Amino acid sequence: MSAVGSTPQSTVPAPAAEVDRDAPGRRREGRSLTSIRGGLWFVAPFLVVYALFTLVPILYGLFLSFFDTSLVGTSSSFVGFDNYARLLGDAQVWRTLGITLLFTLLSTVPLVAVSLVMALLVHSGTRGQWFWRFAYFAPFLLPVATVTLIWQWLFQGDFGLLNGLLRGLGLPAVGWLSDPDWGLWSVVILTVWWTVGFNFLLYLAALQGIPQTVYEAAAIDGAGGWRRLLSITLPLLKVTTGLVLTLQVLASLKLFDQAYILYVGSGGPGGVAQPILQYVYDTGFVNYRLGYASAISYMFFALIIVVSLAQAWISSRRRS
Repeated sequence: MSAVGSTPQSTVPAPAAEVDRDAPGRRREGRSLTSIRGGLWFVAPFLVVYALFTLVPILYGLFLSFFDTSLVGTSSSFVGFDNYARLLGDAQVWRTLGITLLFTLLSTVPLVAVSLVMALLVHSGTRGQWFWRFAYFAPFLLPVATVTLIWQWLFQGDFGLLNGLLRGLGLPAVGWLSDPDWGLWSVVILTVWWTVGFNFLLYLAALQGIPQTVYEAAAIDGAGGWRRLLSITLPLLKVTTGLVLTLQVLASLKLFDQAYILYVGSGGPGGVAQPILQYVYDTGFVNYRLGYASAISYMFFALIIVVSLAQAWISSRRRS
């Protein structure tokens, strides 16, 4: 008998047909958790919570906007689009909407510009960068109530820190919380100090993503600091600037908390700091007109959608 014929049976490889017969089973077992049916079990808890606390309230609010219903009443009547027709002639709706848009303009510009300057200063290699990063971002971590109460003391006319500094410089005191000319500016200053840290973090991350070799090549070609800033840094931050603008406009349009707490629901001197969301709150939960408040909120929601789509279209045009 030859040596080949004496090979032990245990060393003979399994038949190819048997291997092929087992392989599909193993592949099916590996795909089970990543299949569509298996993935649904993982997302089902989130979908249930999202539906209960987001989708259902949204649909219920839209349903209420077609009814004349009260928070304290038990009866409601279907009025169709009467609530939407009524808000078109409501001067208070347009007044508060104008205040919201003005606040968005006044707050977005410094929140973008100041955060960019802060990121450039930190990225330039200033000593103690960990301290500056913490100092710039820390206010954003504070609750809105805490921030507003701090600035209520700073804005006080008699003993506030800001007016104390103005008097020290020989300047007249400002009625931050009592003068209609400064009522909305007080909310803007508070908001910029509170939220600029988030935009600063986005810009700093974008600056750290720019290759250093680009600046080295520009320096070899004789480009100074300002030329590198204008020709390299700012163009490469275009996408980040678009993102910051979009997020900031949407956040500013949702003004409510800081203005409401700062003026204890009064809307400021002469109502100059009453945003449209506060008018929705007052209409629904103070005057108990839930149907009309829902109609105003959905009109404002449609405006936010239009602004978002317009900004997305402008950003796509710039990238192309």
